[in-house]
Amino acid sequence: MFKKLFIKFFYSRNTIVINKLKKIVVNINNLGKYFSKLSDKELKKKTKKFRIMLNQKINLNKLIPESFALVKEACKRVFNINYFDVQLIGGIILHKGNIAEICTGEGKTLISILPIYLNSLLKKGVHVITTNEYLAKRDLKNNKPLFDFLDIKIGINLKGMDYQEKTKVYKYDVTYGTSSEFCFDYLRDNMLFNLKKKVQRKLNYVLIDEVDSVLIDNGKNPLIISSIENKKLKIYSEINKIVKLLKNNSKCYYLNKNEGQLYLKKYGLIAIEKILIKNKIIKKNKLYLRTHILFINHIVLSLKSHLLFKKNIDYIVKKKKIIIIDKNTGRLMYGKKWSDGLHQAIESKENLKVNSENEIFNSITIQNYFCLYKKISGMTGTAITESEEFYSIYNLETFLIPTHFPIIRKDLPDLLYITKEEKYNSIVLDIKKRIKKMQPILVGTISIEESELISKILNKEKIKHQVLNAKFHSKEAHIISKAGKPCCVTISTNMAGRGTDIVLGGNLKNKIIKSNILYNEEIIKIKNKWKKNNKIVLLSGGLHVIGVSHYESKRIDNQLRGRSGRQGDPGSSRFYVSLEDQLINIFISKNIINILKKINIKYGKPIEHNFINKIILNAQNKIESNNFNIRKNLFKYDNIINIQRNIIYYQRNKILNINNIDFLVKNLFEEILSKIVDKYIINSLFFKSFEIDKLCNILYSDFNLKIPILGNLKKIKKNKLFIKKIIIQESIKLYLYRSNKIDNNIMNNIEKNIILKNIDLFWKNHLINLQILKKSVNLKFYNQQNPIQEYKIESYKLFINMIESLKYKILSNLNIIQTKILNENILIKNKKIYLNNSLFKSRLYSKYNLSYFINNIKNIFFRKK
Repeated sequence: MFKKLFIKFFYSRNTIVINKLKKIVVNINNLGKYFSKLSDKELKKKTKKFRIMLNQKINLNKLIPESFALVKEACKRVFNINYFDVQLIGGIILHKGNIAEICTGEGKTLISILPIYLNSLLKKGVHVITTNEYLAKRDLKNNKPLFDFLDIKIGINLKGMDYQEKTKVYKYDVTYGTSSEFCFDYLRDNMLFNLKKKVQRKLNYVLIDEVDSVLIDNGKNPLIISSIENKKLKIYSEINKIVKLLKNNSKCYYLNKNEGQLYLKKYGLIAIEKILIKNKIIKKNKLYLRTHILFINHIVLSLKSHLLFKKNIDYIVKKKKIIIIDKNTGRLMYGKKWSDGLHQAIESKENLKVNSENEIFNSITIQNYFCLYKKISGMTGTAITESEEFYSIYNLETFLIPTHFPIIRKDLPDLLYITKEEKYNSIVLDIKKRIKKMQPILVGTISIEESELISKILNKEKIKHQVLNAKFHSKEAHIISKAGKPCCVTISTNMAGRGTDIVLGGNLKNKIIKSNILYNEEIIKIKNKWKKNNKIVLLSGGLHVIGVSHYESKRIDNQLRGRSGRQGDPGSSRFYVSLEDQLINIFISKNIINILKKINIKYGKPIEHNFINKIILNAQNKIESNNFNIRKNLFKYDNIINIQRNIIYYQRNKILNINNIDFLVKNLFEEILSKIVDKYIINSLFFKSFEIDKLCNILYSDFNLKIPILGNLKKIKKNKLFIKKIIIQESIKLYLYRSNKIDNNIMNNIEKNIILKNIDLFWKNHLINLQILKKSVNLKFYNQQNPIQEYKIESYKLFINMIESLKYKILSNLNIIQTKILNENILIKNKKIYLNNSLFKSRLYSKYNLSYFINNIKNIFFRKK
């Protein structure tokens, strides 16, 4: 009931907004007629005029008609392309900070130029996010002539650029790049020791191409900056041998394929203990010792690697390395690794060299990074199904942009078979029929393994075809350029056409560019041949899409269907299903499968009924709901960390911006020393001499502070406040006395380095502690407690304790290093001091486990006097 009301509301809202924007489009077209009479020089001057108007504090929205009309006329002159009304509507939707669902072939890249140009007039930077660097380079190259004509500077942010190149690129009006590179730049900027090396400006406006892929598909895992952690790696191969004995015994573990979870049962724990004792790895009854508890974690990871992660589906082995496959696009994710030892477990499973685990230095989720932008918008061919998530996490409305030509593609109902063999035979017959009609066919598969299996079947039948999957990533553009030719059969994972269209008759532009022909006669021949092929394909019924299996998400099914029927072209699609398919086995009950099997079906004859579509849709809804909850929980957890992250970044920037940090050091002395006095002197009056002795010892051992006056205080009865005052005053005096013996600039540099290095070290350790906490709080669910609420409370306590320990360590380091400089004459060159890094590689202090709450959270570090 709620769904029906939501759909009614959505479509009525969508129609109302689109109809309102049509009035602005009329205005744009009228202004376009005026601009068409102007010369190129007069058009180019318009950008400067717009910027002058904005400097006079004119609202950016008031420039929509004029700026869009200018881009429309410029596009006509530079590319000989005219904007459709629906494309102008799409541009306005994007500029207003929304998500636009724009069907395949409707010119998403062209539409994006409109809001990019308008927002670049502010000179605050526009970031254009693409799913990979190939598309970023392509869009930059294609759009540069138009932006040059409009006097807009554009650049690209690539992996491996140095900070000087990146700083230059970020200062341009428009910067293209991938989401991960922008995120990592943000994290790196907040780990620097020099403000001049920061590359990013304040985050203003971002436009995301394939927004569902970037924000939804990549939203499950946080982005992490890490370094190699030296750990014993033999444990992985030893555990792998044990797991080979356990993996076929389901009594040992509980496996939930739906949620990707695996838990050890009591029987499994007993079996593991026996194997470990037999192999002399542990002694009897010692499995649950703190030192051995890691064995259980490694065994669970190893079992997961064997039972949940499959070669050529989840990853491939290339050049003796594990490379992850993106489930949604089928593309290889170079440089990415599974965390918490899972990657090492898979390396061991495949008998490869096990590489060291990575240690977290800094992290952020895609969601929290993009929420930092003042304005965000995105476009894709499939967004409506995820509109609820876009609104709940990013507060973004989703609008369906009408197509210029009506979609005439025929989406045929699913065909259900009992076995996979029957399904594959039926697919081959369908392909043969359509080849006779001269129709091009795109066969969509869910994995590399499946695409290779279909390829083998077609080779047996002697059917010519081309295969596109992660193994042939480099040939993607070449394969897609041929996919629309008559009789062409293309087998592909979901990477096909994501960012490139399948043109009926073949890609004409690619053929002209590749042939390097400059003669008009040859170009005319190529064009005539393409027209022939285009007519043949149109008459045959356009591109036919075959789905070998349904994807876990209906959105990805729609992406596959959307490869056909672009810009009003004819086309068709059909999905083939069997009762042996993974989606059916996991999510559809055995009772329904038995009912379907009991229906009197002859071998090879399918069931074709809307009931099947409903079953598949129900299974996909379950998966999507589960994935949404995973992303939602990740966002909730990271929101808690985000508050702490912002405090750390705020304080780091504060320290980097201050020239003299003496007042911060004084505040530290006052705060830490007063707490030490409170701890070691119990009574406010009539304290005992041994308390003063303890106090003197701790001041000397931890802070290298000798305060002679304290020796005389043993005989005189004074109160605690007086002692506090004496200790703080004398300590600061001693510190300043030492500081005066060192050059001011050098000492200031030392102090900043000590504070920043300690902040980074403690923050890194805090992130590791939060990871452990996150795993443990999930168990609170079984005690009928809210894990997120528990995580919020416990993480706050950890953060407060971390801050207290951090302050203590900073003050200790400052005093110890100061005396080392004076006593050992540490090498000084060009007013830069080279310190021993081992001073900073110390463990977290746990002496002062304070759990009070602080009202002003921004002043947790250094409270003002």
